[in-house]
Formats: sequence, C-alpha cells, structure tokens
Amino acid sequence: MGSEGPSVVTVHVTGFKKFHGVAENPTETIVSNLEEFLKKRGLPKGLILGSCNVLETAGQGALDPLYQTLESAVNKAESESSNSGKTIWLHFGVNSGATRFAIEHQAVNEATFRCPDELGWKPQKAPIVPADGSISRAREVFFSRIHIG
Repeated sequence: MGSEGPSVVTVHVTGFKKFHGVAENPTETIVSNLEEFLKKRGLPKGLILGSCNVLETAGQGALDPLYQTLESAVNKAESESSNSGKTIWLHFGVNSGATRFAIEHQAVNEATFRCPDELGWKPQKAPIVPADGSISRAREVFFSRIHIG
C-alpha cells in the first residue's frame, strides 16, 4: 500500500494518408504534427502520448501497420513497471461532408467503397474482419468521462 502511483492514461493516435480525390489528408497533417505540438504545449498530468502513426489509406493495406502499432504498444506496456493505467486508441478519419469533429459510436463490419483505395481495393458489402461475423454485425462504444490530472 502507498506505493501505487496515480493512474496513467496512454493515448495512441492514428490517421490516414492521402486517398482518392484528397491529395492532402487533414488527419495525416494532424497526426504528423501532434508530437511536436504536444512537446511545445505539454500534456496534462497523467496523460502520455504512446504513439502517432499515419496509416496507408487502404482497407487491407492498413491492417499490418495497425497490428504492428498495437503489438508494439502492448509489448511496451508489459515491459514497463507502471502499466496500471488506461489506454485510449484514437483514430482520425475523414468525412468530406462534415462541418465539425464527430465521434462515431457504432461501427458495422462492412466495407463498401465508392472508389478504390490507394492499393486498388474496392470492396462491395465485404466483411472488414471476417472472423467477426457477417456484414450486419455492429459494435457500439459507450463513452464515459475520463478525468485527467
């Protein structure tokens, strides 16, 4: 007792590279500049930036780098003595019709692209993760407030 420190929240951030019709993806700009910005600005006490990675804008092409990021973060947390915190995975996506930031709270296991991704894949009603079930499979996220600092 008494040796436990405050809980730490580690945030891992990803965004996408360019894609069809969007030569400069805003999420690539955000993720590429985030570490430098936070070095200047600082982070609230108890918050750690675990990683910032820009992924290929490709359904299948993004999987290996994403799994490598996940594995690296898990291995790092296991090797550190103070891994008794929370982890947040934050992915920035782009909705060309959006006028502000939004948090998605539901995902469906379906990939339907109106144009091919950067590696030429153009799925139509294909499961994103076949092991997760059919294309009608939905996942919902429930958010609660996280107080940092």
